[in-house]
Amino acid sequence: QVQLVESGGGSVQAGGSLRLSCAASGRTSSIYAMGWFRQAPGKEREFVAVISWSGPSTYYSDSVKGRFTISRDNAKNTVYLQMNRLKPEDTAVYYCAVLVRVGAFEVPDEYDYWGQGTQVTVSS
Repeated sequence: QVQLVESGGGSVQAGGSLRLSCAASGRTSSIYAMGWFRQAPGKEREFVAVISWSGPSTYYSDSVKGRFTISRDNAKNTVYLQMNRLKPEDTAVYYCAVLVRVGAFEVPDEYDYWGQGTQVTVSS
């Protein structure tokens, strides 16, 4: 089992920045990759970004590419999501999740463990 705890959400005006953190504990040796998703009210959970756990690979959704940066600190078992130039449409609950094997990283059902989520609200 892997436990995930997100932090860093909050309210910000459009154009501002936030950094989310996701700390993993438990069987972290099983992590293949970690991703961030978000879910706005009335919408499906949406892929945001993913990072491999042992290599440099990252991938972003088109909606956040160039504004968000995913990174990790293996020593702290923590993944970060730096969000810049935030827009009102970025408002959502943000979740981190763990892949323990190669999979379709944009698909929520491929992920094995999830955090509880952290709210991000961007006002215009």
